[in-house]
Amino acid sequence: MALSQAALQAFYDALLDDDAENLYERLPCGYLTTTPDGTISKVNETFLRLTGYDRLDLVGRRTFAELLTAGGRIYHETHYAPMLRMQDKVREIAFEVVKADGQRLPVLVNAALEYNAEGVPILIRIVAFDASERRSYERELLHAKKRAETSEADAKTLARTLQQTLIPSTPPYIPGLDVAAAYRPAGAGDEVGGDFYDVFQVGKDDWVVALGDVCGKGVDAAVVTALVRYQLRALAVQLPEPAEVLQALNHVLLKQGTDRFCTVVLLRLRHVDEAWVISMSLGGHPLPVLARRTEPPTPLGTAGSLLGVLTSPAFHETNLRLVDGDALLLYTDGVTEGRNGLGQFYGEARLRASVADHAGSAQTIVDGLLADVLQFQQGVPRDDIAVVAVQVPVNA
Repeated sequence: MALSQAALQAFYDALLDDDAENLYERLPCGYLTTTPDGTISKVNETFLRLTGYDRLDLVGRRTFAELLTAGGRIYHETHYAPMLRMQDKVREIAFEVVKADGQRLPVLVNAALEYNAEGVPILIRIVAFDASERRSYERELLHAKKRAETSEADAKTLARTLQQTLIPSTPPYIPGLDVAAAYRPAGAGDEVGGDFYDVFQVGKDDWVVALGDVCGKGVDAAVVTALVRYQLRALAVQLPEPAEVLQALNHVLLKQGTDRFCTVVLLRLRHVDEAWVISMSLGGHPLPVLARRTEPPTPLGTAGSLLGVLTSPAFHETNLRLVDGDALLLYTDGVTEGRNGLGQFYGEARLRASVADHAGSAQTIVDGLLADVLQFQQGVPRDDIAVVAVQVPVNA
């Protein structure tokens, strides 16, 4: 325990006096000598000043244990005294001394048991350091820790609340299309990630499907995710093509000054002449998988730039007409980058195989893929997983 500058100066001044008695009385710590049964036989001025006692109140009249709080006396008998007898010394034992006015003085105690030539205990020397400042510092640390824990809990609650707004509570619905979606947080789900999806209408027979992933976790990622989701909604109403929306979103993120980038796949679905026409653009996102009844599942689209990184990004348009039975699967990298116990990735080949194996409806594709990915990772995903599938029902 560090001594105060004033205490050190008093100690040095006493040394300069070269007076052993004066040095004893003015030590920068309390000093007591007791008999083996604990009765105080000698005490220095520093201890008297710290506690407010008169010398005559203590010497030959009180034991050291009697100066302690009730809890301190119990600890003295059950730990301090046995350790002193076994080891002949104890160090940095925390006690509270009850002062003459009834207040408590936190002290750190070092003690040594001394013997005569025949090996019989004759006295105990006790040094007591004023620990008031240390105790105050410890309390402040404890309060700071509690405040930090409360703040962290509040932040997690805020992040979870934000994320609940980013993941629709009911399956998205588009008349004339089969739509299914799923979200699974990483690990035990106690930390909020940046995956999201959204399905919303911008006009008659005109819908938007978005799925994305903001880098990082926690409240900062959740805040950026909320920004991205709501900007997509606002921009999709104003701009007709997905690539234009991603350009505008990239500009918004750069203006925000956040260091968190994101990936997005954005679909515009229009019901035209009894068919569904899709316009799609990707911002650094994994390519969706197209599954047609007569063909094996294949990647669709052209990769674009990450969002929130480049001032002049490149985004591409992919246009497609969906016929009866066609399905399109959107997913985040928590699917393909999921690892098993051997460090192997789930990968795109397993993804396409799962889509083929679970063909039938958007819901069977989503449910089957999610089950496969979780089983591959022994039930505990290493990253968040978000999946959306849209399919044109046969004879819709």
